[in-house]
Amino acid sequence: MKKSNIIQYIVVAGLLFATAACKKDFLEKKPLTEYEESDVWKDKGLVQAFVNDLYVQMRPGYLEVMLASMTDEARFIHDYNTSLVVQGNVSPDDIGRLSDFARWDNHYKEIRNCNMFFEKIDQSPIDDATRNAMKGEVHFMRAWYYHMLVKYYGGVPLITKTFNVKGDEQEILNIKRATYEDCVKFISDECDSASKLLPAVYELPKDKGRVTKGAAMALKSRVLLYAASDYFNVNVKSPLMGYTTGSQTDRLRAAKNAAKAVMDLGIYELYHPTDSAAENYSRIFLDKDHKELIFIKQYDKALLGTSHDLYNGPNGYHNWGGNVPLENFVTGYQMKDGSAFSWANTSQASAPYVGRDPRFYATILYDGAKWKPRPKDGAEVDPIGIIQTGKYEPKNGGRDSVWGLDTRNSTIENWNGTFSGYYLRKFMDKNLDAQFFRGDQNWIFIRYAEVLLNYAEASIWLGEEADALPALNAVRTRAGMPATTASGDALKAVLKYERRYELAFEEHRFFDARRWVTDAMTYFNGNAQGIEVLGSQIANHPFVYRPVNIQSRTFKDKNYLLPIPAAEIRKNGNLEQQVPYK
Repeated sequence: MKKSNIIQYIVVAGLLFATAACKKDFLEKKPLTEYEESDVWKDKGLVQAFVNDLYVQMRPGYLEVMLASMTDEARFIHDYNTSLVVQGNVSPDDIGRLSDFARWDNHYKEIRNCNMFFEKIDQSPIDDATRNAMKGEVHFMRAWYYHMLVKYYGGVPLITKTFNVKGDEQEILNIKRATYEDCVKFISDECDSASKLLPAVYELPKDKGRVTKGAAMALKSRVLLYAASDYFNVNVKSPLMGYTTGSQTDRLRAAKNAAKAVMDLGIYELYHPTDSAAENYSRIFLDKDHKELIFIKQYDKALLGTSHDLYNGPNGYHNWGGNVPLENFVTGYQMKDGSAFSWANTSQASAPYVGRDPRFYATILYDGAKWKPRPKDGAEVDPIGIIQTGKYEPKNGGRDSVWGLDTRNSTIENWNGTFSGYYLRKFMDKNLDAQFFRGDQNWIFIRYAEVLLNYAEASIWLGEEADALPALNAVRTRAGMPATTASGDALKAVLKYERRYELAFEEHRFFDARRWVTDAMTYFNGNAQGIEVLGSQIANHPFVYRPVNIQSRTFKDKNYLLPIPAAEIRKNGNLEQQVPYK
C-alpha cells in the first residue's frame, strides 16, 4: 500500500486557507508520522483535511512573476525567461516561465486526488450532509483544475479515475487528448454537479473561503464564454483546439444564460464603499468579505502572508520592482470623459496623468504620484513620499541632473528599478512596510464584475445590445466613467476596454486577447514601451514625457495555445501536438 504524507493534511485542516504563497513553508517540513493512504478514509478529520488541501494547491496570482508580464500589461524586470514567452519562442521542450502557470503535472496530481476522493468517499464514516457538501467542493475542484489546463492547452486527456501504476501502465500510456468540446462539456457538467450540492452561503466563520454554489456557477460562466469565442469557433484546424461542428450562436447563448444565472442569485453586487471611484476600485482588493467576492484565496500575515508588495513595490522603498506596467497599457486608459488619450494631443502629452479613468490612479504608480512615507534613508530626500521615476533639473541650477529615487540610478537601490517608468499600484497595501512585513490581501479568483462583463460580452456578440448595456454600464459607472450608448463594433470596443482595465493584472488579459484572435496579433506584437520623464526640481519648470521602446515582442500563430510539453509526448506517443492557428 502506498504511503501518504498525511501530516500535511492535518496541518492544513487546522489552518484552512491561511497558507503563505512561498516556496518553502511549514507544510514542507518532515512529517512527525506517516499513515497508510487507506487510513485517510476512515477518519472524518483526515477526509476534511484531504479536501482542504485541494484549496491549498490552487495557484494564486501573487507569484514573483505575474502572468501580466507575459502580456501587454507589464514587463518583469528580472526576466526569468519571460522574454521567451513575449518574443514567441515557446517550444514543447521549454515553455519558459509559463510552466509556473500552466502546471501540467501539478494540475493532474490534484485531478488524481479529486478522482481518489470520489472513489473512496462513500466508504467513509461521514454523515450524508457533510459527504454531499464535500462532493460539491471536489466537483468544483476537478472542474477548476481542468479549466486551468484547457485554457492553456485546449483539449487535454480527461481522466476520471485513479490508476494502479503497476497494473495500468499500458492504459496510462495510451491516453489521448479529449476534444476541446468534450473537455468544455465535462467542466460545465462538473460545475452543475457542484452547484447542486453546494450552499449559496456559509454560516460559520470556519467555512469562510470555501467554494459556494455561486462560485461553481460563475466558473461555468467563464468557461462557456471562452468556449464561445472566435478562436475556438472560427477557422479551427483540429477538434483538439476548438469546435469543428455546432453553432457559435448556441454557445454564446449558453454563456449568456450561465452568467445570468449567477446574477439571478441576488447574492452578489459591485463594491462601492465610498464616493471616490479610485478608492472604491482599490478597496475591492484590500477589504474583506464584501459582496463582490465570489471565490478567493485568503492570506494571513501570521502565516507569512503574501509578498506582492515586496515583489512589486518601488526600489526607492527597498522593494523589488518586479512586474512593471508598460506604456502600451497606460496609454490605453481613457480620459475621465470617456474619450481616448493621445500622445498627439499636445495638451494631454504635457500632462499625461491628469484627468484619466479613475482606475488608472488605483492601478499605476507614475512619476509624481503621492504614495507613502519613505524608509529612513529615502525620507531625507523625499519626506512626503512621491514616486520619482524621472531625471530632474537640479534646484541649484547645476549641470548634473538628479535621478529619481525609484529609477535604476537611485541612490537607495539601483538594481530593482523599473524599466518602464511605472510601478504597479493595484493590490498594494500602502499601510504595509513591505521591506519587513507581508500582506494579507485576498487573491480574487472570481468576482462579480467579471460575471457582469461575461454577460455583457455574450449579449453583444449575440446582437442583444439592450441586455448588455445595463451590465456593462454598471461596471463602467462604478469606476467613475460615463455610461456608454455605443452600438455595433463601437460597443464591442467598449466591452474589450472594460475587460482590459477593470480586470487588469487579474490573469484575464493573457486569455482574452488570444480568444479574440486579432487582439493578440495587434497588441502582443511590436515594441513594449516605457516612459522617459525629464523634469525639474525648480517650480513651474515644464516636464517632458517621451514614450520609449524597452523590449521587442513577437506573437506567432503557434502562440494562441501552449504546446503540449515534449516530456509528456515522450511518455505517451498518443498525445497529439498542437497545430498553428493558420
